[in-house]
Amino acid sequence: MNGQAQVRLPTGVLRSLRLADSPASWRELEHARWLRTASPAANAVVAELLDATLLSQAPARPDRLQAADWALRVGRPARAGAIGSLTQLASVYLAAHSAPETGHGLCEYDRMTHDCAIDHTDLPDVLDQLAGAGLFASWQVCPDSGDLQWTMRPRSAR
Repeated sequence: MNGQAQVRLPTGVLRSLRLADSPASWRELEHARWLRTASPAANAVVAELLDATLLSQAPARPDRLQAADWALRVGRPARAGAIGSLTQLASVYLAAHSAPETGHGLCEYDRMTHDCAIDHTDLPDVLDQLAGAGLFASWQVCPDSGDLQWTMRPRSAR
């Protein structure tokens, strides 16, 4: 979406959503005053989103910069050395899902493998790399629930 609340949707995306040949869906959205379709472009549909709150919901540029800075600092701590990008992604994911005051975290094992695009069999190796780099005090998979539990090391100990 651009600054004027206009969006350009490629016809391939619309086909995958089964909206390419469905004018009734577009009319429904227009009737509900969610959007107004503009003149069709080649290989795309251009629409103007009419919900004014959309422009105020997007994080401001300083917020995005601060979030990106945090992700880079957490994903690339000093003691991690030259860990790979997949391991960095896992590090950011786990830090984002940890309680800030305790460093404890809990998530479904399958959810993390899906969110980080890590094969189920590779996740223990990735977690061991992070533990070896000093980012974790401990981690385990609960045999009953299949949940992944971990405890981050305090920032001062990294």
